[in-house]
Amino acid sequence: MSSPLIRFAVVLLALPPVALQAQSKTTYDRAILGGTVMDPATGLNAVRNLGIQAGRIAAVTTDAIRGRDTIAARGLVVAPGFIDVHAHGQTAETYRFQALDGVTSSFELELGTADVAAWYAARAAGQRINYGVSIGHIKVRMAALRDSGMVMPVGPGAYQVATAADVGEITRRLQAGLDAGAVSVGAGFTYTPAATHDELLAVFRVAARSKAPVHVHIRNGEAGLTEALDLARASGAPLHVVHINSAGNAATPAMLAMITEARRTGMDVSTEAYPYTAGMTEIQSATVQDLYRTATDSTLAEIEWPRTGERMNRERFMKYSAVGGPVVLYRNTEPMVTAAIASPLAMIGSDAYWQDGTGHPRTTGTFSRVLGRYAREQHALSLMEALRKMTFMPAQRLEARVPAMRRKGRLAPGADADITIFDPATVRDQSTYREPTLPPVGIAYVLVNGVPVVARGQAVEGVTPGRAIRAPHGRQ
Repeated sequence: MSSPLIRFAVVLLALPPVALQAQSKTTYDRAILGGTVMDPATGLNAVRNLGIQAGRIAAVTTDAIRGRDTIAARGLVVAPGFIDVHAHGQTAETYRFQALDGVTSSFELELGTADVAAWYAARAAGQRINYGVSIGHIKVRMAALRDSGMVMPVGPGAYQVATAADVGEITRRLQAGLDAGAVSVGAGFTYTPAATHDELLAVFRVAARSKAPVHVHIRNGEAGLTEALDLARASGAPLHVVHINSAGNAATPAMLAMITEARRTGMDVSTEAYPYTAGMTEIQSATVQDLYRTATDSTLAEIEWPRTGERMNRERFMKYSAVGGPVVLYRNTEPMVTAAIASPLAMIGSDAYWQDGTGHPRTTGTFSRVLGRYAREQHALSLMEALRKMTFMPAQRLEARVPAMRRKGRLAPGADADITIFDPATVRDQSTYREPTLPPVGIAYVLVNGVPVVARGQAVEGVTPGRAIRAPHGRQ
């Protein structure tokens, strides 16, 4: 009986010489050479060459390879493209900002949209990076109750209790959005304070029927997390708690412990964090008005009007509330941010916010800031762990409902060629509250479906390789 090694040799010898030559002379569409490949999905952390063919990774190898186009990556880290599960704006401008920060897939999963088909159709002509959206309870409630708010509810959508007929209409629209391929259900309890427990439970039950995660901006603190966990437990819906550090503030460690315990009991719960001590939202929204409408000047000073840098007092608050627009909220601390970023529970989500030329620096610097400040400088987490939170974790969160995510967040043959290449020694954010458009440094190349959208640290103009990411639906 011949040994396996002898049989293998016989098979090789039996192959036609032409086939062997074709294999050795493969020329890929693009080759990435000599970079340190860091793949959190497998733990690979070694120098490799990558071959890209037809928008997918075709080879990860120590062998010499060649491509029609070549990227020299020696001294750089080659990582899966960053996946942002929480980004507002979703325009060509914000996609450009995010690409420069290493993002290859951007999702609006908290606020979402009221019309999933129209949202995707508006971007179908081509975008720089991949994109996806939730069917949003906030937006659906605004539509069903005819709220006049441009971004957030400012009238009935926030403050009117829904009738049984209204709840029926809201759930019908939510189901229609899921049927149209929404990635998840979005919700924001602080933006819809009149929504009753029964209404919110109905929302979660719609999500549970489609096995869609509910991405929730909870009410603040441990009581808010308890409410969301109870709804998820009662309905069976997967739960994703957005920006745990922003919702938790001083209670962040306790809330992370609550999520740990919920997961221990078998609940499907995840969370995210962003690396800044200040948030941003619309001044006319219920989450600002309900908290600050009767606040003292010392409390109002937590709010900044970003266009001028003014801190609020009673007079300014009334003035800008009448005008409307985004405000910066300084309500967190660096220890709480670090606790969330370092927690193995929390993936990274930017909560990118950009409105009419005004925005938060997290729109342009979130991922570089985690890599530079928290991984390299503070050693709050390892580089591999930081990358896991930006790539593999968000892909896993979404892939049960969106099978396309099984090809993202990974560097392996067959995976989509969404790739971020950066210098681990220099990568850092530069944007500030005064200059939020400043791009980071150290992000050398970003590829989306195999096409460079950032090259040598500069945005590549005129390319739109991004694709819609959505759940299976009837009109694919």
